[in-house]
Amino acid sequence: MMSSMTDRQRLDGKVAIITGATGGIGEATAELFLDLGAKVMLVARSADKLAATKGRLEPHGEVGGSISDAADEAGIAAAVAATLEQFGGLDILIANAGTEGVVKPVEAQTVDEFEDVMRTNVTGVWMAMKHCVAPLKARGGGSIVAMSSIAGCVGFPGLAPYIASKHAVYGLVKTGALELGPFNIRVNAVGPGPIDNRMIDSIERQLGPDDPAALRAGLEASIPMRRYGKNDEVAHLLAFLASDASSYCNGSIYMIDGGYVAA
Repeated sequence: MMSSMTDRQRLDGKVAIITGATGGIGEATAELFLDLGAKVMLVARSADKLAATKGRLEPHGEVGGSISDAADEAGIAAAVAATLEQFGGLDILIANAGTEGVVKPVEAQTVDEFEDVMRTNVTGVWMAMKHCVAPLKARGGGSIVAMSSIAGCVGFPGLAPYIASKHAVYGLVKTGALELGPFNIRVNAVGPGPIDNRMIDSIERQLGPDDPAALRAGLEASIPMRRYGKNDEVAHLLAFLASDASSYCNGSIYMIDGGYVAA
């Protein structure tokens, strides 16, 4: 029984696309997927960061790279086409690209600031899902995991565009699960709390410019486990949802927040 479960957690023979692949969670996930036997296409908007990330990951397995902004439809379509050409199919999409945006009160946000966050975090996720459906159907099924957040379940002052975008991601996931479940394509969301990486650093600096460390201490105190999460912890949850071990998981958001939203 144990060895069977372990086998189902492996990703041998599977092909994955990871957007936002040069970020902390993206790279940690790509590394874990490669170590579990998957072939991985990294998608990111910065050519320099993509080349550096790809170089670090190549010792771990078969990895490709494609340059695209999260919400550039032609670029995303090209990334999917490149995946099919290089690896022969697609089994997993990790729609991970995202931005925190500018921290301001609702009335101070500009239209451009609001729409920039929505375009990356919502349109980008939808676009990746849209272009991966056909190859996943051709494969006989697969797994789509979209990056939401605790912000997909709660509010937070100063982060209206981000909060709205992450709620919207969960709506996309629920609808995708209903539409694609009959094709054996599972669609789920992951909801990280504060994770120790660039994004939370940015939010800390914006919310507490005079003393980001004090803000961090306050946030950590509000988490039952009294610490931020790590990129690799999120990667392991993504790997579970990508694998056959989660074969009956569909249409849900899986929190990884140290208990933050339980409060």
